[in-house]
Order: sequence, then structure tokens, then C-alpha cells
Amino acid sequence: MLINIAYIIVGIALVLWGADRLTEGASSLARSLNVPEIIIGLTIVAAGTSAPELFVSLVSALKGTSDLAVGNVIGSNIFNTTLIVGCSAVVAPMVVAKSTVKKDIPWAAMAALLLALLCVDDMNSPHLWGNEISRSDGFILLFAFVAFMVYTFNVAKKEGQMPSEEELEDLRDMPKDYSKLGRNIFWIVLGLACLILGSDLFVNAASYIAHRYGVRQSVVGLTIVAGGTSLPELATSVVAAYKGRSAIAIGNVLGSNVFNILLILGLTAVVHPMRIMGITIVDLTMMVVSMGLLWMFAFTKYYVSRREGSVLIASFAVYMCWLFYLL
Repeated sequence: MLINIAYIIVGIALVLWGADRLTEGASSLARSLNVPEIIIGLTIVAAGTSAPELFVSLVSALKGTSDLAVGNVIGSNIFNTTLIVGCSAVVAPMVVAKSTVKKDIPWAAMAALLLALLCVDDMNSPHLWGNEISRSDGFILLFAFVAFMVYTFNVAKKEGQMPSEEELEDLRDMPKDYSKLGRNIFWIVLGLACLILGSDLFVNAASYIAHRYGVRQSVVGLTIVAGGTSLPELATSVVAAYKGRSAIAIGNVLGSNVFNILLILGLTAVVHPMRIMGITIVDLTMMVVSMGLLWMFAFTKYYVSRREGSVLIASFAVYMCWLFYLL
């Protein structure tokens, strides 16, 4: 037991460090090639913060532990929307931009509803036992992700955040810094290696503990795995809120939620379809309802207060108590 707990800790550390190295290496490489900052932020950094969930879910599915993969994503989204936003709001009340309420939150809510629909589309009983997130479901999620990225780039372009054709031409003509190329590639490769190794250790140890103590893999995925892989978002959002940069805090959570469902589960399902064995209607409902709560709080005054943050934290605590009650 102690050895496997140590493996989980080492696995989390490797996954998080590997994601950080991969993101830093890719961002530095893009800058040396004169790629605009906004493109780096919308692609490399956004994908980098979701890399832990991606590799843990992918490894879980390939090892035949689908409930860890699905539970990881659903649990991470619940963790993000309730605990991370709640803690951030308690630290410093969060001002939410109108564009976030009207554009970003609806995308995150749509992603949650789409996943819920795909999970229950072939159910013929009150539970989800035996339902599958099929390869075709994966393509639907990936198609929605492509639509989200096209929409995001178009919005950035309309708001003047994207470089103009003249600026792009100037960037192409600027001398490119190839001196750091080898070092950046090294960090990218090392980051990927740590992500793969850490994910493997993490999944094996979590699966052993679930099997050894009769805990459902879905519960492990919804709690330990989801919490571990969401640590980057927790740290980033709380620090951003403390510094008064609530737009970064809320944007980080919403972007991560969309990436988790559309890209991570979509890609994982295309590689290896996932049969649902332990995820319940309650888990899906909590994911959708938590997103609805955040939308309601943000929509009322474009503001998430400390009291509303406490409500989100309390809802997370109630959900955790429900999961452990089922044990």
C-alpha cells in the first residue's frame, strides 16, 4: 500500500513537471521561430495545462481502465468549476467579463451537456453500466473541439488580438533564433517522457489500490486522479485571483474544462473506445449542475462573490461526501 501511494505521488510529480517542461519548451521554441504570443497562448499553453489529464486518460484507456479515464475528466471538471473557482473567489472576489459570460461559459456548458448526452445515448436502464463512449462519439467531440478553436481564433481576430498580415510578414522577415533550438527540443522530449512515465506509474498504482481495497475505479478517477491532474489549474487560478487577475483565473478553468472534454476524451475515445462501468448519473449531473451554478453566479452581476465561492466549495464537499458514502 505504502509503495503504491509513493508511486502515485511520484507519478503526479512527474506528470506535472513533465507538463511544465513540455509547455515551456514548446513556448520557447515557438518564440524563437517568431510565432505570435496570442497563438502560443491559445494553443501551446492551453494544451499544456491539459496535458496531465490527456496522458493519464489515454494511458488509462489503453490499459483497459476506462472508468479512470472518464472519471479523470468528469472529476477534473467538477474540481475546476467548484473547488478551484470557489477557492479563487474566496481569496478575492472575481470579476467576470461580459464576453466570458456570453461566449466562454456557454462553450464549457455545451461541452458538459454533449458529454452527458454521449454517455446516456444508448442507455436502456436507470444506470450507465455498460454504455460506451465509442470511436464515433470521439470524432463528434473532436469536431466540436475544432469548432471551438476556430471560434476562439475568430473572436481573437475580431477583438484585434491576432496580428495583422503586415505584422505577420514582419515576423517572418525577422531573424529567427535557432541557437536554443536543441535545448528546447530536449525539454519537449524530456517533458513527454516524464508525462508518459508518470502517467503509467500513476494509473498502475491507482488501479492497484482500487482493486486491493474494493474501491471502484470510477471513484479513484473522480477523486485522487482528478485532483492530482488538476493541481496546475488550482495553483494558476488561485495565484491569479490573489493578484487581482480574475480574467486569467476564470479563463484558465473554462479553457481547461473545454479541452478536457472535447480534446482529451475525444482523442482518447478515437484511440480506444471507453466502456462506462462505474460512472453514474449523479456524477454527470454534478458536472452539468456545477457549470450551471457558475454560469448563474457570473451572469447575475458579472461577478463571483466570496459567498458564491463558498457555495461552490460547499457543493464540492457534499459531492465528495456522496462519493465516499458509496464506498
